[in-house]
Amino acid sequence: MKVLANDGLSASGINELEKNGFEVHTVKVAQEQLKNYINENEIAVLLVRSATQIPATLIDACPSLKLIGRGGVGMDNIDIDHAKSKGLHVINTPAASSESVAELVFAHLFTGVRFLHDSNRIMPLEGDTKFKQLKKSYAAGQELRGKTIGVIGFGRIGQAVAKIALGLGMNVMYSDHTTATAEIEVSFYDGQSIKFPFKAEPIENVLKQSDFITVHVPAQKEYVLGKNEFDQMKDGVGLVNASRGGVVDEIALIKALDDGKIAFAGLDVYESEPRPEIQILMHPKISLTPHIGAATKEAQGRIGLELASQIIQRLK
Repeated sequence: MKVLANDGLSASGINELEKNGFEVHTVKVAQEQLKNYINENEIAVLLVRSATQIPATLIDACPSLKLIGRGGVGMDNIDIDHAKSKGLHVINTPAASSESVAELVFAHLFTGVRFLHDSNRIMPLEGDTKFKQLKKSYAAGQELRGKTIGVIGFGRIGQAVAKIALGLGMNVMYSDHTTATAEIEVSFYDGQSIKFPFKAEPIENVLKQSDFITVHVPAQKEYVLGKNEFDQMKDGVGLVNASRGGVVDEIALIKALDDGKIAFAGLDVYESEPRPEIQILMHPKISLTPHIGAATKEAQGRIGLELASQIIQRLK
């Protein structure tokens, strides 16, 4: 049985599949050539990340497909309902990359509070001639410890963010329509752990009381954070979006940054991805990454093994 890992697959995942008799193709096939490649090679399993689109038309045109897998959490690039209506298995790996995304959130937060995104741009240009001026410019940083972080969306990734925040000594608030209560266990290197009970708050409370806000929700039809939500936030709040483009109104975000309502933003995802708007890319108050939340060696290893396990379980 043949597998096409069109957006890549870890060596551990490939090895596990091959040990169980699967033939794994890791060639990157262009979107417009995908139908022909799948049919010519009788591909039974199509594995993707966020880059490859799997609409109903592709599913209908590829009768050899038995399973579609998404390496990661969000599945908005796959027509799930249509695939299931055709009898295909549809799988993803919701638990494998939570810690990686959470760590990236804090990379953006540490970057924002110490102006690293801006100083890394300016120091190569002016560090040798304006060192003292730059030192003064970047001397008004903040600490995260003791501050309140608001988490909008308290699934696996939101809870992983909470664990790191608690370890840093932050206060955590969250808003979630489906998770009324949660218990977060923070584990330490020596085997000790502490459990923290949490209760969901109305989003208005989270917006008003948080020093930093991070959003972790699936793709939405409407903005979760726009002008109305920004107006409710504290002045000088920090904002991170490592969930999906279209969750944050980028036009309203730029205005809030320019007005000083939002001190900085960290973005890993974008409304017009894969071509983010130039106003976003060039803004001095935005820390930028190119949708790499799950892109760590450890997470990709876990994703590969989890996909392989599910494929073997369903097709053998």
